This record gives sequence, structure tokens and C-alpha cells, in this order.
Amino acid sequence: MSNTIDAILSRRSIRKYKPDMVPKEIIEKIVQAGTYAATGMGKQSPVILAVTNKELRDKLSKMNAEVMGTVSDPFYGAPVVLVVLADKSRPTYVYDGSLVMGNLMLAAHELGIASCWIHRAKEEFESPEGKEILRSLGIEGDYEGIGHCILGYADMEAPKAAPRKENYVYFAE
Repeated sequence: MSNTIDAILSRRSIRKYKPDMVPKEIIEKIVQAGTYAATGMGKQSPVILAVTNKELRDKLSKMNAEVMGTVSDPFYGAPVVLVVLADKSRPTYVYDGSLVMGNLMLAAHELGIASCWIHRAKEEFESPEGKEILRSLGIEGDYEGIGHCILGYADMEAPKAAPRKENYVYFAE
């Protein structure tokens, strides 16, 4: 089997992280993989906001928790949050951003970094506070939050894969 297939079959979402920061060179490789995701007509509607600043990371965590109606850390202690946003003017923006998320998680796994897709980015970045964060970072345009790819070193064993459901695939031969 290829490394790509191995990564797809062995990657798991991790929900407990050590506080250790991921080296910037590794984050850059993961982000680069995200930028090579397929996008509708090659228009590259997504942008990736790579958050390693603890203050901003904690602010996003708090905003996300408020959307969820909790006070716990929805990022499970992960020190890195890659926020994927996509330009709403492109008809394929949600799909484009979803493919970026997939690439980020697979690249992280291949490089020995744990990850998990955390939702509620849409609500976060539709809020005035979220829009102001983007503005303050020079991100202009009408973007929708697609997801957060949290990254870090796992502080738990990777869970076993659930059995694949029956009738997942239908062949029309």
C-alpha cells in the first residue's frame, strides 16, 4: 500500500493534547499540504489562518465554547489551531474548504502530529468579534469559517477505527 493510503486508513481524531508546541517547520509543511487541496475550477477559495499565538488561540476556544454553550476547551488543549475559511462568492467554497481540512489532517498524521476537525468556525467568524479578528489580521473579503484543524502531540492512544458500515459502497458494473 502507498503512504497516502496508509495515512488515510490509520489517521484518527485525537481529543487530548500535550501542551508542547509543534515546530513551525512542521506547521508550514502541514499548511502547504492544505494549499494543494483541489478547489472548484482551481480558484483556491479557501484561506488558512495558522494560530500559534496562545492569547488568540484561547480567545477562539472561548468563542467556540460559547457557541456550543459550554466553558470547556473545545480544542482539547491543542496548542495549534488552523482555521480554514473560504470565500463565499465561489459556488464550491464549502467543498473547497472541506478538502483543505482533509489535506491538513492527513499531512499532520503523516508528520506524526495529531489532529481533529472542530466545528463552529462558521458561527465564530460570522460574529462581529470574529469579523474583527480577520480584519485585524488583514484578511479581507466575505469568508465563511469551514472548520478548525487542531494540531499537537497526542496525550492519549489513538482510538481504534469503527467498523465500516454495511452498504457503504455500491458498485454499478
